[in-house]
Amino acid sequence: MNIEELREYCLSKPAVTECLPFDEVTLVFKVASKMFLLTKLDGDFSINLKNTPDKVIEMKEEHSSVLPGYHMNKTYWVTVLVDGTIPDGIIYRWIDESYLEVACKLPKKVRSELGI
Repeated sequence: MNIEELREYCLSKPAVTECLPFDEVTLVFKVASKMFLLTKLDGDFSINLKNTPDKVIEMKEEHSSVLPGYHMNKTYWVTVLVDGTIPDGIIYRWIDESYLEVACKLPKKVRSELGI
C-alpha cells in the first residue's frame, strides 16, 4: 500500500472528504466531518486509525508495528506503521473498521443517508 492507494480507498467510501486541518503534511480523512484516519505526507508511512478499546489492545498485542495513537487518545486510536509487516488486506479491514466506528456514532439521519 502507498499513499495514493490509501487516498483512493478512503475517498471511495460514502461521505468521505480529505483535508489538511493541522499543517501542510498531515492528511486527514473524515466521514461526515468526523475524523477516522490521519497520515503524514512526509517521513515514514504510517496511519492513525480509530477502533474500540478492546480492538486497540488486540491490534497492539498481535502486531509490533501497531503503536499507541501518536498525538491521539490512546484508548481509541493506534498508529500503524505501513512497513510491509502487516498485509494490506488487514490494514484495509482496519480502515473499514475505523470508518464504521466513526460513522456509527453519527446522527441517525446521517447514518441512514450513508446506508449504515
